[in-house]
Amino acid sequence: MHIWVDADACPLVIKEILYRAAERAQIPTTLVANRPLATPRSKFVHAIQVPRGFDVADEAIIGRIEAGDLVVTADIPLAAEVIERGGHALNPRGELYTPENIRERLALRDFLAEQRSIGVQTGGPAALDHTDRKRFADALDRFLARRARA
Repeated sequence: MHIWVDADACPLVIKEILYRAAERAQIPTTLVANRPLATPRSKFVHAIQVPRGFDVADEAIIGRIEAGDLVVTADIPLAAEVIERGGHALNPRGELYTPENIRERLALRDFLAEQRSIGVQTGGPAALDHTDRKRFADALDRFLARRARA
């Protein structure tokens, strides 16, 4: 198993949780971004810099994942592609995307994008808070514990 991180928009606090988890569980973790990233010295944590461009990081992740890998992303279309390829997707707020809930998330995303295109102010997500960080850490721990038992 490998953890992939859609790192351009991933909050630093979430990356730090991932760094600790990678070391603790000894799981290869790769951050993919279109800018240089500072990562801790670790044999388990690496970064890949991709060229700038629309969905370039997403395509780099999709081109490298294998069934069973975990991708940390808030990008719902990327999460849907990961699930379609047999991977798992977890967002930085601790929601595990599943085959059962991803279609609903895609539909809501598309609806909100359509509303914004006609000028409706839909607002953005709330700032990440302590509850979100805890929810993410707990979800990641549960996921890794299930993988260790399998």
